[in-house]
Amino acid sequence: FIDHVNEYPWHWTPALVEEYFADLRSVRRLSHSTLRGQQSALRHFTSYIANPDYGWDRVCGQLFGTHPAQVFFEWNTAPHVQEYEGRPSKRPYTRKELQRLFDHADDEVARIAASGRKGWQPAYRDSVMLKVAYSYGLRFNELRHLQTVDFATNPHARRFGKFGVCKVRYGKSRRASPHKPRSVLTVFSWSPGILEDWLANGRGTLETNDLFPSERGGLVSESTLIRR
Repeated sequence: FIDHVNEYPWHWTPALVEEYFADLRSVRRLSHSTLRGQQSALRHFTSYIANPDYGWDRVCGQLFGTHPAQVFFEWNTAPHVQEYEGRPSKRPYTRKELQRLFDHADDEVARIAASGRKGWQPAYRDSVMLKVAYSYGLRFNELRHLQTVDFATNPHARRFGKFGVCKVRYGKSRRASPHKPRSVLTVFSWSPGILEDWLANGRGTLETNDLFPSERGGLVSESTLIRR
């Protein structure tokens, strides 16, 4: 934002805000949610430096003869008025497309294993994570925090065995609230087999409860999941 407007925070104005985000909308075609995220970050920052409790207004006044002020308001920022902000052009995958995606993930495991190089286990983990995320509709943070103890029997669908229910403990939280837990029922007949094979042949007997540990034993980062 500073690079674009060529002004330091104590010289920012609502007009500069309008100019910058108009450029992002019309030239770079950024999505509504991306614009809102950037505006929220900048609004929090200006709220901090303009708050007299922190003293930056007095420091800026002494050094520059002026002080920063809040320039992000409801009338010049993108509102969050609905739960879903995706573009209408996005659609669900067809069954054929999903099958191709899952097959490609499996082929990557076989290809790496056949080459004799290391890396088949992380590729297998990523393949299973992809399928589990789809099976239970999980967000990245929910997925990477899953543990082996987060599955239970569904008494109304015993055919799924001990993988009848997925208990999500790191659900998306509301503002200033802890993570919201939820339970997701297993609906696909192939989901338990995917998990059973991963526990038996992929994850192995590790000294951790994490369902999908990284190569170094910690949690898989969200950036790794996005990249994969």
